[in-house]
Amino acid sequence: MKGVLYLEDGTIFEGDGFGTKGTSVGELVFNTSMTGYQEILTDPSYAGQIITMTYPLIGNYGVNSLENESNKIFAHGMVVKGISQTPSNYMNENTLDYMLKLMDIVGVCNVDTRSITKKIRSFGTMKCIISNENLSISELKNRMDEVNININYVKKVSTMTTVNIKGKGPKIAVMDFGAKGNIIKNLKKRGCDIFIFPFDTTYEKIMRINPDGVLLTNGPGDPKTLQESIETVSKLIGNVPIFGICLGHQILALAAGGDTYKMKFGHRGGNHGVYSIEKDRAYISSQNHGYAVDEKSIEDKGLVVTFRNLNDGTVEGLRHKELPIFSVQFHPEGAPGPTDTAYLFDEFMDMVNIDKDETIKSFNDLNGDCR
Repeated sequence: MKGVLYLEDGTIFEGDGFGTKGTSVGELVFNTSMTGYQEILTDPSYAGQIITMTYPLIGNYGVNSLENESNKIFAHGMVVKGISQTPSNYMNENTLDYMLKLMDIVGVCNVDTRSITKKIRSFGTMKCIISNENLSISELKNRMDEVNININYVKKVSTMTTVNIKGKGPKIAVMDFGAKGNIIKNLKKRGCDIFIFPFDTTYEKIMRINPDGVLLTNGPGDPKTLQESIETVSKLIGNVPIFGICLGHQILALAAGGDTYKMKFGHRGGNHGVYSIEKDRAYISSQNHGYAVDEKSIEDKGLVVTFRNLNDGTVEGLRHKELPIFSVQFHPEGAPGPTDTAYLFDEFMDMVNIDKDETIKSFNDLNGDCR
């Protein structure tokens, strides 16, 4: 079947279709990863977006039941240069084409993804429509105009109820803005007693479990649309150790009084260099974000920059000067290295345990140690 990608500026890319037969509208972005297409598609942070993969051959190692970041595909579509229908890998269970059909996702292949990427880099991310239904250009334009893509996708990807994953370690409250499965796995690996809360949970409800720490997860879209969450985090600041990842990093900055802005085309890929100011060394990171923290806006908010992007110098990490709070824009659970920045979860555990010990010591100082 034929496939077509039509951009809001009128540009047309014609190729072939794969995945489910249909038509889909979303924000066109590009990802520079050479591998990891299954994790990318099932990452809730891609909700509402149509992903162009810059690597020319996708699907060559197939898909399996172990490497999903969530239980479905939240992206609205996929655009690739070449799609492999004969994958080869010892973990392979089926083709990427089959996975997209199973999850009702539209794909377009055999198009010039280099030209698509250059256009996004020149003009920024933009609204688009992809189809393999043989629709006319006028039909595509009309359908695209009818769909509003500027909605709060966090509501669609966050848990609806509180979930407890029991552990014998510190009690961690997770504010779920679209958490990747590997974030939860990293907490489980460290024995945490995990409570996953919906994105709009109040401060009072979170504190009711008396958490030892709070983790703010990744998620899709503009952080400024999440005013309830920002208000909750502003109340958490100073009362409990906090670790923010990606969208959680942006929300933490906003809650502290800082500001964020939309980037021209964002950072999406598993090969982005970041520089750690504290460790004076570079790391390879996995990234997926279209917004960034405005550095000038946090100068007098008690926050210092801990990481910078090596491509454009944007803020990639923050730490509070006095409080047990830090965040990163990239994904330490993304494992591009494969363990380059996973140590940040250990730093969070150290922060949680130190804060817990100090709280116990303060209580004993006030009331007398009766042991």
